[in-house]
Amino acid sequence: MDLTELIILLVVSGLCGSIARALAGSTRGGCLVSIALGFIGALIGSKLAMALELPEILSIPLGGRNYPVVWSIIGASLFVAVLSLLSGRKRL
Repeated sequence: MDLTELIILLVVSGLCGSIARALAGSTRGGCLVSIALGFIGALIGSKLAMALELPEILSIPLGGRNYPVVWSIIGASLFVAVLSLLSGRKRL
């Protein structure tokens, strides 16, 4: 993987993490949190898709591997939702 592919991977995972945060209703964190959520979402989403024997809907080939965009968004949304349930929200 060269520098260009790494930058594209960071941008794609940042977008996936941002979409997932918007879907789950989370506003904490910035760009680095979105990138981390995109990576974590890709891991969770891919494992979930393999366990349920579901196909990769949209994937981007980067560095000889496929980055599952849709499963990354779904996995990151699930991860953010679980984190919000565990942390709880302050009520006014």
